[in-house]
Amino acid sequence: QVQLVESGGGLVQAGGSLRLSCAASGDTICISAMGWYRQAPGKERELVAAITSGGSTNYADSVKGRFTISRDNAKNTLYLQMNSLKPEDTAVYYCHSVSTVVPGMCDYGMDYWGKGTLVTVSS
Repeated sequence: QVQLVESGGGLVQAGGSLRLSCAASGDTICISAMGWYRQAPGKERELVAAITSGGSTNYADSVKGRFTISRDNAKNTLYLQMNSLKPEDTAVYYCHSVSTVVPGMCDYGMDYWGKGTLVTVSS
């Protein structure tokens, strides 16, 4: 079992910055990848950024050059640094993790979601 709790959302003007945090607890050793998703009203949930246990990263085209995903393994915390924010970035941002089967250590492959944190960017 993995629990994810997001924080850091809020109201910011266009061009400003925010840093989101996701604290993971439970069987964190089994997590192979983590990511940030977002969902705006009336739209589908979309992947914003992802990072693997090996440190590889990937970003949605809409946020490349503006957002940076990172992690602190010692603190079991995932971050999303968001710069040059635009009104279209307004959404609920969700933390997501994927646990992978590892022989002798992790018995189940599952994914988990946080409850989300709201980011509102005003024009």
